[in-house]
Amino acid sequence: MSFERGNRRDFDWQNIDWGRMEDFRPLLFWGVPAMLLALLAYTSVYTVQAESQGVVLRFGKYIKTVDPGLRYKLPFGVDQVSILPVKRQLKQEFGFGTEGALDTLQYSNEQSEERSMVTGDLNAATVEWIIQYRIRDPQLYLFQVRNPGDTLRAISESVMRTVVGDRTVDEVITVGRQEIEAEALVQLQDVVNMYQLGLSIDQVQLKNVNPPVTVQPSFNEVNQAQQEREKMINVANGEYNKVVPRASGEAEQKIQAAEGYALKRVNEAEGDVSRFNAVMTEYLKAPEVTKRRIYIETMRAVVPKLGKKIILDEEASQILPLLQLSTDTQRGQR
Repeated sequence: MSFERGNRRDFDWQNIDWGRMEDFRPLLFWGVPAMLLALLAYTSVYTVQAESQGVVLRFGKYIKTVDPGLRYKLPFGVDQVSILPVKRQLKQEFGFGTEGALDTLQYSNEQSEERSMVTGDLNAATVEWIIQYRIRDPQLYLFQVRNPGDTLRAISESVMRTVVGDRTVDEVITVGRQEIEAEALVQLQDVVNMYQLGLSIDQVQLKNVNPPVTVQPSFNEVNQAQQEREKMINVANGEYNKVVPRASGEAEQKIQAAEGYALKRVNEAEGDVSRFNAVMTEYLKAPEVTKRRIYIETMRAVVPKLGKKIILDEEASQILPLLQLSTDTQRGQR
């Protein structure tokens, strides 16, 4: 008997050693079920990592979303699981690319086109920025929009061009960076929600924002002049803040000293008036006594200031008895 398959060969069924094949029957009896059980376990058990969620599909139809842990599904390809890192913060870069990035959607190959923009005053600027986002709804992320990562990149570029196009080049490069980031974040999240991408935008951050290379030296000179102007203004304000408070303090001090002197003079005048009125009252009661007391008090205050004086009586015949010729030491010894 002959058997033909491909090339013609002769096969003799009468020469088969059926006794030797009986030795393999136990291996076939236990080996095939064991392989089937291993294949069943391999295709029905899977693990969802701690920072991820699993989306279970049955014949391509969404069934459920499962949390992290050891999970089971129908084997042999009936159920398929897509695991998404919902708690990991993802990033996209525009106008530049970080070397060694594992995510292929993190940057594109059209970096020069991405960073070239036109501002609201029709000036050119090169803008580099990044967005950080998370997967909020795995079901929407997988089934609502085709290629959600590319869609997000297109939306982000459109929003950034809109926001930059509403401002002048000076605002974009200098003072308006934070306002641009905040407005771009709000608009980007609104468009993402409208398209139902299942994403939440955490941050929009501007990186290098510069004028075009051809005009960058002139722009740097203008910026340097503006910085010097601001520096001079700050120095002048510092001197003003140092001199004016000091002059105000000195003026206040002089005003308070004048007010104190005036109060002192008024109090002294009032005291003199009160004393004069008191003396006048006593004088009206006893004029002679009061005049004598005033005379004695006045002489007591004036005479000590005159130094050594000799007062002679008009009836005195000589002055020697009145002179104190001895020194203070001799008088002490006596």
